[in-house]
Amino acid sequence: MKIEKGIMRVSLVASILVAVAEGIMAYYLHSKTILMDCVFACFDLLMMCPLLALIPYLYKPVSEERPYGFAQVESLFVCIKYGVLFAVIINLIWENVKVIIAGGHIINAGVVVVFEFILSVFSVFIFLLLRHFSEKYSSMIIKSELYMWKVDIISTCSILCAFAAQLVLVNTQAGFIIPYIDSGVAITIAVFMLKEPLVEIKRNLKELILFAPKEEVMEEIRMAVEKAMADFSYQLAFLDVIQTGRKTWVEIYVKGKDDIICVHDFKMIRKKVLESLNKKFDQIYVEVIPELEKSEQTV
Repeated sequence: MKIEKGIMRVSLVASILVAVAEGIMAYYLHSKTILMDCVFACFDLLMMCPLLALIPYLYKPVSEERPYGFAQVESLFVCIKYGVLFAVIINLIWENVKVIIAGGHIINAGVVVVFEFILSVFSVFIFLLLRHFSEKYSSMIIKSELYMWKVDIISTCSILCAFAAQLVLVNTQAGFIIPYIDSGVAITIAVFMLKEPLVEIKRNLKELILFAPKEEVMEEIRMAVEKAMADFSYQLAFLDVIQTGRKTWVEIYVKGKDDIICVHDFKMIRKKVLESLNKKFDQIYVEVIPELEKSEQTV
């Protein structure tokens, strides 16, 4: 938990610096592209504050009152976060389309190039720093933060290249496109950003309603279970897996050759499965359950 909170605090401070710098430059240059970047930075900043308050609850144990703990709150939060982001992107695209229809506008490309270069270097530094710390511990929230910084790097580098091209196009036959570069770049970046929110919303909605995880995840767990059971006289009858937020529940239903159940064997199977999957899943819970066959006769 300490590592996660530390990562979020670093990201929070860096986001504040970026948002302030972009806000000042967007106001000074009247740039739609920098304004778009500023909106993303402010959005990430606003969503991060409640997130820092949420993190301690994600580590609270499950109880009868909350059988899944606060795990689903994380999935709900990620859905809200990306839902708002998607709405912001659509709005920014529409606003820039209106600017292009109105004839576009020209801004000081030289100042933008210098500013975006400094911002790119800073964003790369923060991204590498967060990725380094996330190697020790990772979660959906940390991954979403890394994604936001990756997006920021791509957008700043794209803006840098676009306005560097504008400097080259001055006094050339292609100079007529200069008024459309600012809004055109803003729209292009926004369109490329649309996919991630949709993918994350879909995935987290599945977790909220407790759908089975992806086939790759199921197969990975199944292989670990079958390997753990190889040394015991039990057969895998059914595998029930639920993923919500950072928590994964695995229920292994087994069949024996007779009616005798060895609790020690069940404990060993559970231990082996946990050892195999602990490094791949953030918080995983495993239970081994004997399958009780239904009687063919109705009493």
